[in-house]
Amino acid sequence: MKKSRFSEAQIVGILREVELGAKVGETCRKHGVSEPTYYKWKSHFSVMTVPHLSQLRQLQDENAKLKRTYADLPAARVIRALNEFVEVRVRRYRSGWTTVRSSSSMP
Repeated sequence: MKKSRFSEAQIVGILREVELGAKVGETCRKHGVSEPTYYKWKSHFSVMTVPHLSQLRQLQDENAKLKRTYADLPAARVIRALNEFVEVRVRRYRSGWTTVRSSSSMP
C-alpha cells in the first residue's frame, strides 16, 4: 500500500482549515491535494483530533500485537501435543511395550 505524503496530524490540520472557513478548492490547491482526496480524508478523519489519532495508533499497534500472539497459540499447542505424543512413543519403545496385539486378543 502506498504511503501518504501527509501524516495523520497534517491531514487533520488541512481538514480544520476548511472547517474554520477556508474554501475547499483553495485549501486543496495550497496543499497540493485533489478534492476527492480531501473528501476521502474528511470521511475518515472528520471527528478526530491529533490526540485521538495518537490514541488510535496505539490501539491499532496493540491490536496487531494481540492478533500475532493469538495466531501463534494454535501452532504452539500443536507443537506441544506432537512433542508429548513423541515422548510417549519413545518411552513405550524404550520400555519394550509394543502396539502390536497378539492374535488371541483379536475378535
